Amino acid sequence: MTWNPVTGCDKVSDGCKFCYAEAFAKRLQAMGVEKYRNGFKLTLHTETLQEPSRWKKPRVVFVNSMGDLFHKDIPLDYIQQVFKVMQQNPHHVFQVLTKRADVLKYYDSEGWLDWSHNIWMGVSVENQHAIPRIERLRETGARVKFLSCEPLLGSLPELNLKGIDWVIVGGESGRNARPMQPEWVQEIREQCLAANVPFFFKQWGGFNKKKAGRTLDGILWDQKPVMPEFFVSQ
Repeated sequence: MTWNPVTGCDKVSDGCKFCYAEAFAKRLQAMGVEKYRNGFKLTLHTETLQEPSRWKKPRVVFVNSMGDLFHKDIPLDYIQQVFKVMQQNPHHVFQVLTKRADVLKYYDSEGWLDWSHNIWMGVSVENQHAIPRIERLRETGARVKFLSCEPLLGSLPELNLKGIDWVIVGGESGRNARPMQPEWVQEIREQCLAANVPFFFKQWGGFNKKKAGRTLDGILWDQKPVMPEFFVSQ
């Protein structure tokens, strides 16, 4: 599931160049979808805050697929409201991903974020320039920490995976997709195996991502962190 209490963003790094969320938001705006009347302009959707409370069956929820919860213009008290909803719904697993690791670390260091066991926190690491985000993530109190190397735009041969619980890798998709080299994916996989960190290969990407598939050396890599007992037992 996806849950978007915020939509809209702006570009901060190389991985943002061909943002799928921006293109999708503009398409929905053109279709007259009310939630996207502002297109990709940052918009808070207070009316969606309680959506997860209406989902009775446990779900894995990707938070803010259409934006970044730690955008500098999102009020702290609104972020805290989102966190409160996640804490009030411990039967779901919430996955939060940001490129703004500096904001994340600052809010956490001030004690403004309350981490429950079901909030998984990740940072995007698309190339060497994004490596510092890993340390910012590692310094937070998040119970489960993950890296999203998607779109992977370069070699990452020396990842420090200490304290990291999961690594996701994927290529860029779409008409303007930048190519991803197999050796970039393989070297991340080998580092994960050496560090005993679950490795998930999402896709090769490209213009026709379905045709490109998602096997690496003939294998589907679907490793994930151990799900909480409450979730598995459902």
